[in-house]
Amino acid sequence: MRSLKQTRSQNPAASGVLNLKGKPSSRTSATAMRRKHQFAEVSLLGKKITVMGINPEGRGVQDAEFLARHGAKVVATDTKNEKDLKESVARLKRYKNISFALGGHHPRDFKNKDLIIRAAGAPLNSIYLKEAKKNGIEIKTDETLFLKLAPKIILVGVTGTKGKSTVTHLIYEVLKQARRRVFLAGNVRGQAALPLLEKVNPVRSRARDSIASPFGTAGAATSNGVKDGDIVVMELDSWKLQGFRDAKISPRVAVFTNFYRDHLNYYKGDMKKYFSDKSNIFKYQKNGDMLIAGKSAKDAIQKYYKGKVKSNIVETSKKYFPKSWHQLILGEHNKENIVFAVKACETLGISKKDIKKAVESFKGVPGRLEFVREINGVKYYNDTTATTPEAAIAALRALNSRNVILLAGGADKNLDYREFAKIIPKFAKTLILFKGEASDKLLHKLRNVCDCHSRESGNPARFDSKKIHKDVSSMKEAVRVAQKQAFRGDIILLSPAAASFGIFKNEFDRGEQFCELANQIRKVF
Repeated sequence: MRSLKQTRSQNPAASGVLNLKGKPSSRTSATAMRRKHQFAEVSLLGKKITVMGINPEGRGVQDAEFLARHGAKVVATDTKNEKDLKESVARLKRYKNISFALGGHHPRDFKNKDLIIRAAGAPLNSIYLKEAKKNGIEIKTDETLFLKLAPKIILVGVTGTKGKSTVTHLIYEVLKQARRRVFLAGNVRGQAALPLLEKVNPVRSRARDSIASPFGTAGAATSNGVKDGDIVVMELDSWKLQGFRDAKISPRVAVFTNFYRDHLNYYKGDMKKYFSDKSNIFKYQKNGDMLIAGKSAKDAIQKYYKGKVKSNIVETSKKYFPKSWHQLILGEHNKENIVFAVKACETLGISKKDIKKAVESFKGVPGRLEFVREINGVKYYNDTTATTPEAAIAALRALNSRNVILLAGGADKNLDYREFAKIIPKFAKTLILFKGEASDKLLHKLRNVCDCHSRESGNPARFDSKKIHKDVSSMKEAVRVAQKQAFRGDIILLSPAAASFGIFKNEFDRGEQFCELANQIRKVF
């Protein structure tokens, strides 16, 4: 089976070279057409490629479009049917070189192909990916194909159970402040990595403010398109890092924020398997590369990889947050997130002045303890991406109020809710729970906590069953109940500590519905 070949860079300070082989001439010769669709010695023209997963909320649609524009023969396949994917199908139908296999994958689409672009979160034991491997077909993700086609960019990767979105976006904002050429990719909503290749300008920037670093320099962040030496900051969850394992690559600068229980429904309760995927953030780093880790991540590294890490490891924590700096984003946990970003940017040679200016103006990321509005004396916060108990606990502690009306619960990821149950009575005056197994588990733990408190103190627990509203089946119902319970000075917080599937399309849909309803509330005079 044919493979996608490339010429590797000989530059040890970078990952490789992004090399567009010129523009096609006015004559539509075969050579010119090949060059038009060629990146870093890799031509996509005529390649037979299966794109696995084209959910409109994902990045598969953008990947399929990119490949089709560059002459590949694409099969777009998904387990959902055409009706469920009507937005995606409408976008892709205009390409004559894209065909569809919807309503389920078919083994034929994993044979006689040059490449498979796998969906993030595809089952570890997928029979279709096994079929592709059996047939000697290369399997890539959006990110790893991008890195193969643009091997001379400087990659900064961020992973962790929580905090990775905030850290990723803050690093990006700092680099923009320092006028570096920088791009976002990975788990960044609405942005696939491959389309970044299409705006390439081979002329290097002449930015005056480039600062030397161990990994080279990059120019101003205002010019379009990825160039050699540009910085790409990727948020990388455990599923995306599976692709890094297959490609045997790790970022030059890696940030591993923390490691807690999560996604154990996917990993069948096996924390070692979960960590195994996370470990690809550093596993293929080389001498001179940098790994920045929080304590829980460092402890896991010591447990599973002691003596095997080649890169420089730096453990950091919130105690290194400069006392004279001011943060706009709430919470002690965000002090730690800021420190991760600071250390990564220092590694890239950014000045303290630029880092401080960006940090002090950073307002956070939508869906991460996002202040929506205040009306009638009630504040609304959207923390929909808090899909673990630890993240929801951090939100409650950050707000530090005993007048929280908490919207929580939903689908279970095989997580432990004991600590969350202990924290809720300290901060929440009302608990509104969405239907789902996570809510049932939380209720059980909450009853145990309250019973224990009553026996030990001789007094009933502060949080009673009358303040719990369970089996809520929509965001509209949840917000309506919350409004009825709210008085001036209260906080209505969406921080679910659970997954969204079952009631919502995804966590973003959950948060958007909350924000939309909050913004519809009228002022009472």
